[in-house]
Amino acid sequence: MPIKRTLNVVGAHCAGEVCDVIVGGVLPPPNCSSMYETLVHFRDNADEIRQLLLNEPRGRPAMCTNLILPPCNPAADAGFLIMESEEYPPMSGGNTIAVATVLLETGMVEMKTPITELALDTPAGLVTVTAECEEGKCKSVSFDNVPAFVFKLDLEVDVPGLGVIKVDVAWGGMIYVLVDVAAVGLSIENKHGPKLIEVGERIKQAVQRVYTPVHPENPDIRGVSILEFTEPMQLQNGHKYAVNTVVVSPGRFDRCPCGTGSCARMAVLHARGQLGVGEVFQHRSIIGSTFDCHIRGTAKVGEYDAVLPTVKGSAWITAYKQVVLDSTDPFPLGFRVGDQWHVGDGN
Repeated sequence: MPIKRTLNVVGAHCAGEVCDVIVGGVLPPPNCSSMYETLVHFRDNADEIRQLLLNEPRGRPAMCTNLILPPCNPAADAGFLIMESEEYPPMSGGNTIAVATVLLETGMVEMKTPITELALDTPAGLVTVTAECEEGKCKSVSFDNVPAFVFKLDLEVDVPGLGVIKVDVAWGGMIYVLVDVAAVGLSIENKHGPKLIEVGERIKQAVQRVYTPVHPENPDIRGVSILEFTEPMQLQNGHKYAVNTVVVSPGRFDRCPCGTGSCARMAVLHARGQLGVGEVFQHRSIIGSTFDCHIRGTAKVGEYDAVLPTVKGSAWITAYKQVVLDSTDPFPLGFRVGDQWHVGDGN
């Protein structure tokens, strides 16, 4: 058959979230001096790769794809971009864990036992990784994320059909709206899934209409793009934990506890005096998978007080595959169907 494009992909999941990794078939763009410039290049000039892999028939709503590239920062071992259904996030924790696991288990970066340390160049900045390794397996990945901080606490937003809702807005590698799920009369359970997704998208769009946060170190990173429902911090056998679920556009749950969402949550908890430096808490997803999180220190980002968050989790390789595009395929950019893609107003 006449093949137009071939991509080599390692399938992976992190705590349940599909985080596939492109390891071959894509050349780095010329003349990009940073990974954020690289993000802009693919977003504006080469988005067909994201659409091909994430849209049907090759993709599905609940998945991400990562692209391994040479780093722009000389301190990094590798660079990567994150591709989601609607955007290129500057940073993603679950995808960082998956990418580090793939880099080590495929030998792209040398694995050392019992600990491998590496640095990854992301559009949000340099992220350092500590991986626990044994007999060729990356057992866990802990990453030191870029500083996380709060833009707004208790921002009041008038949401059509819901009235005034208080939300927090924070940066954890993406700009999040955080909402106490009790404020919408629900709990984080699968039985409430469709309603949580519909309400979450509605709240996020209401925030977008009235408030546009801008990252002080990169003004091109602006506006909320993702929403996190939270439940209160609890104690179990003396240890703190909390349940969350993140609504990813155009309308689905993150299956993992969400790394950047965990970092944004830590920034909010610290700002409210509920989580101190060095305190460990476990973040749990809607499927019960977990990340271990802590604040390793504090910093300043522009005018904002920030925390230095660390998140630990695990990923697993699920497949080695070669994805192809036949030159006669009538859907080179894929397609979406409203039975699964939550296609509606604003999407």
